[in-house]
Amino acid sequence: MFDILTLNKIAACGLDQLDSTKYTITDDATKDADGIILRSFAMHDMELPASLKAVARAGAGTNNI
Repeated sequence: MFDILTLNKIAACGLDQLDSTKYTITDDATKDADGIILRSFAMHDMELPASLKAVARAGAGTNNI
């Protein structure tokens, strides 16, 4: 089971694409996430957990990652 942190409001139709038997979606930034999904969020000062494997941006562009 992988924990996916959402840093912004992500549309349910997008999150529904993740298999609920493999992924847990959370907005609790205190958990050690395996992945992060965001739209627009200032991550510059954010401490990233050692467990982090991927960061994905929902929507167009990747210039904020």
